[in-house]
Amino acid sequence: MPDRPPSAPLRRILVTGISGNLGRRLVPLLKKFEIISVDLYPPPREISAGQFFHLDLSTPAGRKELSHIVENEAIDAVVHLAFVIDPVRTRIVDENRMWQANVAATQELLQAIARRNRDSTRVQLFIFPSSVSAYGSPLDRVKEEAPLEGHTLPYAVHKREADVICQKLFPELGGCAMYIYRPHIYAGATVDNFILRSIRGRPSGRGWLAKAFEKFGWKVPALLPKSSEGGLLQFIHVDDMARVLLWTLENYEQAQLRIFNLAGSGDPITFGECVRLAGTPVLRVRSAKQIQRLLKIFWVLGLSGVSPQTIPYFLYPYTMDTTRIELELGSARKEILRYSTREAIEEALRS
Repeated sequence: MPDRPPSAPLRRILVTGISGNLGRRLVPLLKKFEIISVDLYPPPREISAGQFFHLDLSTPAGRKELSHIVENEAIDAVVHLAFVIDPVRTRIVDENRMWQANVAATQELLQAIARRNRDSTRVQLFIFPSSVSAYGSPLDRVKEEAPLEGHTLPYAVHKREADVICQKLFPELGGCAMYIYRPHIYAGATVDNFILRSIRGRPSGRGWLAKAFEKFGWKVPALLPKSSEGGLLQFIHVDDMARVLLWTLENYEQAQLRIFNLAGSGDPITFGECVRLAGTPVLRVRSAKQIQRLLKIFWVLGLSGVSPQTIPYFLYPYTMDTTRIELELGSARKEILRYSTREAIEEALRS
């Protein structure tokens, strides 16, 4: 990779969504920075969240306060992790409220950076983890130039819309660099999301039936068509993602917009193989429509937090090309991206 001018040094970092799994894995890496943090829920006591603000970004008041922080707290960089991924676990189940927290908050945050940088570039860097789901599905080794067509699932639609807004507003940010990452599914020992719960056969709902399954250690069967093993998937270890964010804070290119796919190395793995690795029983059905009906029943009963809208994202190929980030990291790649797709999911399933 050719030499490039050194990045402007960063001191004060705003981290939104610090109480989420990625935020909690990132914080220990930020010891040389001053942290200002924001989340809907306070972080665990062992997390050094710096100056913490308890904000609900789904409300106008929360978004206004976030803008005030950007414009008045001498922020050098923003790592924008706040995003409602699992509506059941965050208890933000209203889709409009999700949109406000996910899309409107991202837009207003960027507008605050633009105001802060009106006369000179004070906020030097904005980092946004988008998602593989922003591309839509199915995907076959998709590259960063591919159109964003996230559909059906609110999370995917919101990631697509926020990603597009980031790119659209970049020219207005007064010299602030922007790094957009599109990671595949997070995995690792500390990750507990509805996707991994589905693979592990653990209930992800909040109803009485889910509590009974948890109490007695029963497994929820994974649903697969008779004719396939489900889609090809990639995973990225959450600690690798955290190291990528640290690398970005230390090595970003000033005033540039950069976009990268992120996934673990090695071959993709089918949903069916993940389920077998987890020892989860499989219920084979005739069609995707039947799977959708059963998921809807599990959802209504409060057994599962896996929405029927996820079907297109797990029954068909769902892979990205990661050549760009591998070239960008160069000799540091193996130190930063330490886990293959298989190693990341195997570690998650051992936990």
